[in-house]
Amino acid sequence: MNMSVFLYNIGIGIYIFSIQIAAFFNTKARLWVQGRRAWRTRYVTDWQRINPGGVPCVWVHCASLGEFEQGRPVIERLKKEFATVKILLTFFSPSGYEIKKGYDRADYICYLPADSLANALTFIGLFKPVLSIFVKYEFWYHYLHILQKRNIPTLLLSAVFRENQLFFKWYGGLFKSLLFKFYHIFVQNQTSIKLLQSIGLKDVTLSGDTRVDRVVQMSQEAQTSPSVSAFVEDKNVLIIGSSWQADEAILSPFINQYLPADWKVILAPHDISENHLRQIEKKLSTSTVRYSKTSERNIFDAKVLLIDNIGMLAALYQYGKIAYIGGGFGAGIHNILEPIAFGLPVLFGPRFQKFEEAIQLTRQGGAFVIYNSVDFRRVFFSLQTDESYRKAATIASNYIRSNQGASDQIIQFIQKHRLLNFEPLNH
Repeated sequence: MNMSVFLYNIGIGIYIFSIQIAAFFNTKARLWVQGRRAWRTRYVTDWQRINPGGVPCVWVHCASLGEFEQGRPVIERLKKEFATVKILLTFFSPSGYEIKKGYDRADYICYLPADSLANALTFIGLFKPVLSIFVKYEFWYHYLHILQKRNIPTLLLSAVFRENQLFFKWYGGLFKSLLFKFYHIFVQNQTSIKLLQSIGLKDVTLSGDTRVDRVVQMSQEAQTSPSVSAFVEDKNVLIIGSSWQADEAILSPFINQYLPADWKVILAPHDISENHLRQIEKKLSTSTVRYSKTSERNIFDAKVLLIDNIGMLAALYQYGKIAYIGGGFGAGIHNILEPIAFGLPVLFGPRFQKFEEAIQLTRQGGAFVIYNSVDFRRVFFSLQTDESYRKAATIASNYIRSNQGASDQIIQFIQKHRLLNFEPLNH
C-alpha cells in the first residue's frame, strides 16, 4: 500500500469515528450510522429476495438529494430502454436516502457503506453490477479501484471541475488517479473538458446537466393547487424558494414596505420547523397565511402564502413571475433550474459559482446576483417594464430549451458502447 492510500484510509477512519461521536447529538449523523448498521446481512437478505434470478444490475450512486435529481432522468431512461435491468440506487447522505427511499423506479435503495477495501469488495461482490454510474461529485478510492479491477465500466455524470480542486494540484496525485478509473466522464462545461485534458484524460464528453431534462419533465407534470390558485387570483407573484434566514433578512423589509399592490408572495423556506416559521411570521408585518391553515376566509386577503411542507416548491413556480432562490448568502444557492423551466427570471445571493447554469444565466441576463436589500429592490423594479422582463424571461426559457438532451446522450453512449449485456427494447 502506498503512502497516499494509507493516509486516505486514516482520513476515512477519522471521518467514520467523528460521525459516530456526532450521532449522539445530531439526528443526521445518527441516521448515517443507523442506516449502515449490520448492512452486510441486511443487504444480502434484501437482494436475494428482490433479485433471486440474478438479473443484471446497474448501480447508480448519488451523494444526496440534488445528485439524485441529476441521476433520475438516466435511471428512468434505463428502465424504459432496458426493462428487465435491475437498478441499485445508493446514497451517501441521509438527506437523500430518507427522502427518496420509497422511489419506485429503483429496485433497491440503500446507503453506500463507508469507503474501505473490505466494504468495497463485499458490496460489489454482493450486487455484481454490470455498469456503475456515479453522479457529479462522488470519488471513493476503494469502490472505484475495485470496479476498475473487475472491468465494470463506471460513468461519471453531470460533473463540473474547477482549477482549485485537488485533482489539478501537484500534491493531488491520488485524487487525480481516481479520474482515470472512470470509463467515461460526462461534464457540464467546456472548462471542465480543458482541465481534464490538461492532465491527459481524453474519455470525456460535453453533455450538459441531466437536471435540465428532469426539470422540464417536472414542469410538464406540475399539478395545480386550488388553495394556491385562490390565493394568487389575478396577481403577479414573487416566489421565494428555499430561503434561509440571511435571505429572509433582506426580503422581509421589501415585502413589508415596497411590494407593489398588484403583487403577492409565495415563500417556501428551506427550514420548515415551527420555530423558523414563527420567526418569518414575526418579521412580516403584512398579512400572512400558512399553506396548512388556508381557508376560504383567509386566503384572499393574505399577501404572503407561507409554505410549511416539503415537496410543493417545484410545482409552485408555475404561479410565479419572478423567483428568488435562497442559499446564496450561505453554502451556495439551491436549485434555479426549476423556476427557469417555467421561464421565470431568477435572483439569488453571491455564492453561486459552483453552478454552471447560474454562471451562464448571470452572464446572459436571465438571472441576477444581489448583495443586499437595495440590490434586490433595484433588480425587482428594473424587471417591471415589459421589455426588460420579456428579455430576461426569454433568456431563461432559451437556456432550458438549448440545454436539454443530456440523458439521451448518455443512454445513446451506453447503447453504442454496449455497456449493458443485453439488447435494448424495441419501441
